Amino acid sequence: MYRVVQFTGPRQVEVAELPSRALGPGEVRVRTRYSGISAGTELTAYRGTNPYLTKTWNPATRLFGGAGTAPSQSYPIPGGGYSEVGEITEVAPDVDGGPAPGDLVWGIWGHRGEATVPAGTVRPVPEGVDPLAASFARVGAVALNAVLAASPHLGELVTVFGQGVIGLLVTQMALRSGVQVIAVDTLERRRDKATEFGAELVLDPMAGEVAERVREYTGGTGADVAIEISGSYLALHEAIRTVTTGGRVVAAGFYQEEGRGLRLGEEFHHNRAELVSSQIGGVPATLSGRWDQARLNETFLCLCARRVLDPVSLVTHVLPPSRAAEAYEVLDTNPAGALQIVLDFEEDQACPPSPARNS
Repeated sequence: MYRVVQFTGPRQVEVAELPSRALGPGEVRVRTRYSGISAGTELTAYRGTNPYLTKTWNPATRLFGGAGTAPSQSYPIPGGGYSEVGEITEVAPDVDGGPAPGDLVWGIWGHRGEATVPAGTVRPVPEGVDPLAASFARVGAVALNAVLAASPHLGELVTVFGQGVIGLLVTQMALRSGVQVIAVDTLERRRDKATEFGAELVLDPMAGEVAERVREYTGGTGADVAIEISGSYLALHEAIRTVTTGGRVVAAGFYQEEGRGLRLGEEFHHNRAELVSSQIGGVPATLSGRWDQARLNETFLCLCARRVLDPVSLVTHVLPPSRAAEAYEVLDTNPAGALQIVLDFEEDQACPPSPARNS
């Protein structure tokens, strides 16, 4: 038996016990150590706003179906995570030259204490990478993909809207690319972290119009690039207002429902802004000959090993799975109370909660 965290309905979380199954051909068994919670994608399933819960996604046509079609997902939704680290405990007899028992690996198998997965879907945690840092492999790839889509040039000014976990990783990466960064977020704790990482200027959108302040900072021209990672249509509209004439806006958030507050007949139309979508399902088309998802993941972990990036400093809570409902409630109702929450499946549920890290 093993534990799995699942959503049984909107804002309903439980930890279930499921039976282990025998390995199939080409499979390995992994015992989970860490599983990071995504405060973006996972909250859409937690809140019930994810389009997969109301529409059918057709992978052949790459279109969502409308009324009368069955949704692609329904509750319960087990093990919704996508950034896991664990130890190989068993390998199918036909797996040769791949993962071996005792190997520390990362992959995507969800918030579950154990998983049986194809051997080719797990990757070794590189030497020198903290296992907690390895639990960021997928969200780190999301951030890196957004930066690649932005294509910042040395000396340019990039405005990053949203300084949650992925936004702060974007800020770190953009700064390592030799650009100046203006970080935008409503929460002081996140703005302070962006300043710590080296953001040139931090702005609170609740304190006034961001675009006007960016233009004042740049002598009237605006930012070269804006990356919107919060998933807010209001922030996307402001990102469009922020860039200079012909500037690029990368929409990397997971936007829900209708685009309230997004007015494309205004600055988008008059300033001829370039609007680019970034989503982890693929890399920018111009880079597809050199980059793929595997390279995104490997590059992020390599940067962690070289101490170029510091994801572990974003971990504020390490909790046992028994407190998963509490974790989602905090992320949903009190985002200022946490940055990255990680579930530790090796932590005894009877133990007191782990102290916050780098909070």
